[in-house]
Amino acid sequence: MDGSLFYWILWSLWVYLTFIMNKQHPLRFGMSACILVIIILSDVHFTVGGYQVLASGVFTLVLSYIILGKEKNGVLLYAIICSVIVTISYVTFRLFEIFDPVWIIFPKIWMMSIGLLFLGILLQNTLKRRLLIIICGTMHGEICYAFFLNRFQFSYPIGALPYLDICVLATMLLLVWSFLENAGTILQNQFRFPHKGKQKST
Repeated sequence: MDGSLFYWILWSLWVYLTFIMNKQHPLRFGMSACILVIIILSDVHFTVGGYQVLASGVFTLVLSYIILGKEKNGVLLYAIICSVIVTISYVTFRLFEIFDPVWIIFPKIWMMSIGLLFLGILLQNTLKRRLLIIICGTMHGEICYAFFLNRFQFSYPIGALPYLDICVLATMLLLVWSFLENAGTILQNQFRFPHKGKQKST
C-alpha cells in the first residue's frame, strides 16, 4: 500500500523524538514539528501549470533550501553538484523502469532507496548533507520526471505517496548507516568502558 512506509517510519521517528530523545537536545522540538507538518501536508495537493503537486514534497524541498542556504559558498556549490547527480540518477532509474522494466529484480522502492543510500554515502561525509542532497535531488527528479511524462500526455503527481515512501526509506537507511559509522563512539560514551592500566615491567 502506497504511503504505509512513509507513515510508519515518520510516526516512529516522531514518537522517538517526543517521548524518548533527551529533552535538552536543541534540535528535538524543531525536528518533531517538521515531521508533524510533513505528515499533515502529505494529503494536501495543488495544481501548478497543469501539474499536480503534493504539499509535503514542496515543504521538505523549501526546508532543504533554507538549510543549504546557510552553508558556505564552497559547500553550497558542491551540494548543488551532488544534488544534480542524484537528480540525474533518479530520473534515469524512473525512465528505465518504463522502457525496460525487466531489470527491476526486486521491489522498486528498495532498489531506489538502496541506490540513494550509496549515492549519499559516496557524495557526502555527514548525515545532514547526505539527507539534504537526497531530498533536493529526488524532488528535482520528480519535477523532471513529471515534465517528461507530460510531453507524452501522461499525468504524474509530483511528490505523491510512492515518492514519499522512497524518500523516507532512504532517510531511514541513512540514519542506520550513520549509527553504524558512529557505533564505537556512541557505545563508549554510553557505557564508559574502563581503560586497562599499563603493567609494570619487572
